[in-house]
Amino acid sequence: MGTECSNPSLQEKLLDEESLLVESNPKTNERKPGWKAMPYILGNDTVERLATFGMQTNFVVYLMKVYNMDQVLAANIMNTWSAISNVIPLFGAFVADAYLGKFLTIAISSLASLMGLVIFMVTAWFPQFHPAPCTTQQQEVGVCIGHTDFHLLLLIFGLFWLSIGTGGIRPCSIPFAIDQFDLTTSEGRNGSTRFYSFYYTTQTFIMLINQTLLVYIEDSVSWTLGYWLFTLFMLISIIVFFAGSRVYAYVKPKGSILSSIAQVLVAARHKKDLHLPSSEDKHIEAFYDPPFHHDSERKLPLTKEFRFLNKAALVVEEKELNSDGSSKDPWRLCSIQQVEELKCMLKIIPIWLTSIIVSIPIGQLSIFSISQALKMERHIVPNFEIHAGSVTVISLIAIGIFLPFYDRVISPLLEKITKHEQGLTTLQRIGVGHVSGILAVVVAGLVEKKRRDLAISMGDSNGVSPMSVMWLAPQFLFIACFHVFGTVGHTEFFNKESPDSMRSISNSLMCLNVSVGSNLSTFIVNIVHSYTGKQGEADWLDNDINKGRLEYFYFIIAGLAVLNMCYFIFFARRYSYNATFTV
Repeated sequence: MGTECSNPSLQEKLLDEESLLVESNPKTNERKPGWKAMPYILGNDTVERLATFGMQTNFVVYLMKVYNMDQVLAANIMNTWSAISNVIPLFGAFVADAYLGKFLTIAISSLASLMGLVIFMVTAWFPQFHPAPCTTQQQEVGVCIGHTDFHLLLLIFGLFWLSIGTGGIRPCSIPFAIDQFDLTTSEGRNGSTRFYSFYYTTQTFIMLINQTLLVYIEDSVSWTLGYWLFTLFMLISIIVFFAGSRVYAYVKPKGSILSSIAQVLVAARHKKDLHLPSSEDKHIEAFYDPPFHHDSERKLPLTKEFRFLNKAALVVEEKELNSDGSSKDPWRLCSIQQVEELKCMLKIIPIWLTSIIVSIPIGQLSIFSISQALKMERHIVPNFEIHAGSVTVISLIAIGIFLPFYDRVISPLLEKITKHEQGLTTLQRIGVGHVSGILAVVVAGLVEKKRRDLAISMGDSNGVSPMSVMWLAPQFLFIACFHVFGTVGHTEFFNKESPDSMRSISNSLMCLNVSVGSNLSTFIVNIVHSYTGKQGEADWLDNDINKGRLEYFYFIIAGLAVLNMCYFIFFARRYSYNATFTV
């Protein structure tokens, strides 16, 4: 282990202090609970998502049917709330990593989500908190009584609490689970990898339940019953979470992360004219490397990437150190750990940028595939017709089946071949996700071309093609592969490659890429809509897809995805995984 200066006596003194610290603090040597903590964490997260995702799945319909809103206003409220809810996790992650810790952040945020769901339950239950019901005939003639300012204010108040809950739970739930595994051992790393697969399998079944059973309860039974169930689920999730409080391993927050980053940049700039040792591996004594005085177990060694930042940890004179070996001025001398934590974040940013664009094909398919299904033969048997919006269930079922199969069967086989833990590296897994996303949108374009040709030549009066809706299954199977490899791979990559003190920040980036990706998708759709359909030709994205050329749009998206994959390969080939050693 490197030390913080070249004075032998001071080095011995610090090593002695570190050993005494370990002996006097039994929590430092405490074994991580691993899977013992997972029933509580997964139980909390699963039931919480059953509540919040269940509410979101049918929320636009709720606004239209109960609040008598038109489709545009309801969609705008949902999109605005979704955009805000995907940005707030950045602040929630900062608060968790810097001040409150993940456990307390999740606890407070869960109570906030409960408050939001209680408010929505009240709006559905009591007539005075929503507009008077409106019949179908009244909707057709436009004489429905609209919502009042009070109704809208109550609605926004409920969304506010849900946003607070989302902002704290989303970036912290997975990192808090990973904190329970000892990532310095192969057993801990294998356990964490299995957790990712198990986590996404449960989330898939939750989405399946939300899109079928809970939607049915809201639409066909009672909105009040639906929101009662969501509130009850959230209350159960909180109880389960607190039940494991004696089992969890806790990683203490380290203070302001932004201050640590700023200190490294300022210190490196202050020493920009100094020369680093010719071989830093042989002169590690020249760098400030104090022992850990907190519970984090992953210590980062000095690397040569972003080498100019290493100057921030360069000990120029002994007067930069106190008598106990600590830095007198953290804005002039930073530790190796601080420097390497900043490097970790700088390294993952290019990979994060690719995760924005890689999700665009998947997002567009989830929207326009429904338009395709509406113009296809949806009878599986003579008396049973698949609902157009239900075709996306194919990908959910495929994920629920293939993800455990990959984790238990394919991954061990690949491990024997590649000699690598879990068979594929996280970046290789993400790369397979890129390929799957491209194939999904290419196949969708080819199927759409065939569907359109048949609809025009052989379709009925409504332009419905005799082509079976099951021809959409291949594109949804590729979407499932994208999530099995790409989504899970990104989650594992960000959690494993991020410093322990910044893991929640990294997870919040995955929420942010959803917001950025959605806005970018909207921009692309508007561009295609604006520049096609001129000179008498049909718009590629015409409401009647038989008149449009949806397949051309798919192929453009595929081309963008190919360019994004090339960008990903360029940085992935140059990426070096973090090396760590136990304190």
